[in-house]
Amino acid sequence: MFDLTRLRLLRELAHRGTMTAVADAFGLTSSAVSQQLATLEREAGVALLEHVGRRVRLTAEGARLVSHADAILQAVEAAEHDLRAADEHPKGALEVGCFSTFAKTHLLPAVVRLRDRFPQMHVVLRELESADAIEAVRDGRCDLAIAFAYNLVPRPEVAGLASQLLLEEPVLLALPASWRAERGPIALERLARENWIVGSRQTDDHLLAQRACAAAGFAPRIAHTVDDYDLLLRMVSAGLGVGFAPELGLRFPSADTIVTRKPGGLPLSRRVHALTRKTLAASPLVRALLSELTGDL
Repeated sequence: MFDLTRLRLLRELAHRGTMTAVADAFGLTSSAVSQQLATLEREAGVALLEHVGRRVRLTAEGARLVSHADAILQAVEAAEHDLRAADEHPKGALEVGCFSTFAKTHLLPAVVRLRDRFPQMHVVLRELESADAIEAVRDGRCDLAIAFAYNLVPRPEVAGLASQLLLEEPVLLALPASWRAERGPIALERLARENWIVGSRQTDDHLLAQRACAAAGFAPRIAHTVDDYDLLLRMVSAGLGVGFAPELGLRFPSADTIVTRKPGGLPLSRRVHALTRKTLAASPLVRALLSELTGDL
């Protein structure tokens, strides 16, 4: 009989590509991962891995076992949640990875309301950028990810995850007060000589600025990278540059000191999705939180 932990390690090796990456994800040493996979090979009775230079890759048999491992691990998780669902009142912990602007505006109020409705339900919040939250759900460190993607920087579907759209919001230009007399959309080519401010924690913000400006015929001069929309708005207000901000990122007092306008050309938007493993999609915990969130939007 195969050990579930070893099957999970093999699946992660197929996804991450190196023993070191698997070890980092599980808080193990590379040596420990290697030993566990060597034991799995003995259990399977066939070679699952082969060395290519200093790295290893799956054999054909290893790849086949990974496909079985996905089905096995999902079936075990589904069985666990099916038994818990016998009592339709949600109870237990739900770990949610979410980016800060959505967490402040929507997730936290929903969690407070759920605490009153279902005292035995506990939502554990992990502040994570979208890619990290999705990865945490995929490898089992979180149960639900709330993630966003820009229309010019779409994300590929992730196998094994169910996705639900929560909201779509416009992305606007954040400009200094000197632009206040301007009405209507602002052609991006008018900002070709400006300094640009983009996010510092993930590549999506860089790509959004680069692709939107490229469509207008120029490469943005990215002068500042910051990790907070309030700071971005304060920097715009101080005349340090211009930038893009979604509607949720404009809910700060500092937004009153700047000008927001639609960019000319292709409308820019940001979609926010909730993603969970397919085996968890029917969980009373997941359903309770999503119901509370969608009722709030």
